[in-house]
Amino acid sequence: MSRSKRSLLSRLSELVMVGIVRGVFGFLRLLGPERSSALGGFLTRTLGPILPVNKVAMANLRAIFPDMDEAERKRIAKGAWENLGRVGTEYAHLSTLFDYEYGSDNVGRIEVDGIEHFIDLREDGKPGLIFSAHLANWELPAICAAKYDLETTAVFRAPNDPGIARVLHEIRSGTMGNLEAARQGAAFAFHSALERGGHLGMLIDQHFTRGVKVNFMGRECMVNPIMAKFARQFDCPVHGVRVIRLPNLRFRLQLTPPLDLPRDEEGLVDVQGAMQMMTDVVEEWVREYPEQWLWMHRRWRPLPKAK
Repeated sequence: MSRSKRSLLSRLSELVMVGIVRGVFGFLRLLGPERSSALGGFLTRTLGPILPVNKVAMANLRAIFPDMDEAERKRIAKGAWENLGRVGTEYAHLSTLFDYEYGSDNVGRIEVDGIEHFIDLREDGKPGLIFSAHLANWELPAICAAKYDLETTAVFRAPNDPGIARVLHEIRSGTMGNLEAARQGAAFAFHSALERGGHLGMLIDQHFTRGVKVNFMGRECMVNPIMAKFARQFDCPVHGVRVIRLPNLRFRLQLTPPLDLPRDEEGLVDVQGAMQMMTDVVEEWVREYPEQWLWMHRRWRPLPKAK
């Protein structure tokens, strides 16, 4: 098959997938947010445990919680699958899920602990870094930042399927601030955003082959050091933000105070130590709500051999 034919088929395949995903999301919007979220959760809670990747989740849970009853591990894995399904179907409603109003007595879907830190970041005239993890609906902090005019570049990893990636980018770009895909060369865009006094938001709980070694949940793994490197270069505040899923399609966002990162003898932020501190924060979050984390990811992999 010629290159032009392969390119045409690829474009047609993408258009078909875009149409399918838009159709599914249109159906989910008709269902409403509560029923959409419940449907997604039911499907993945039912089907997830029989998928091959569930073996990864169970292996992770056995390694991290060796003394835990197997039934409890299965409960956590099912909860993680349910959360993932809910996140997937909640994309159809991202534009309306976030209803928090600063200073209002109205109680909606969203609670925010530490909103004063968001405000401080917006007003201090400095660049800033915000790390997070794949907990509950991890897309909400970027929406919160955009809602309160916090100039933020949110780093995301696009799905492998270009059709799905296209639709999700449309949804994200309509509700969030600046978006930058995690790709080769993206560090220049991140650096430019911080130089302008902006803020960078990034999930730090996934494997990164060329990263630095940290201890997470009692096991060594690799983490992307870019947040610590920027903290060292710009000497700017670093906050953590997590999302907690509450009953009845409600969420709590919690933004930490700025971390007091470890420094070296020259007074500069220590990259490995800073990433360990951020990872320790993520560990506390995961241990508190393990059923809301992404256990299906191969977070712990063989470490590179020392040269």
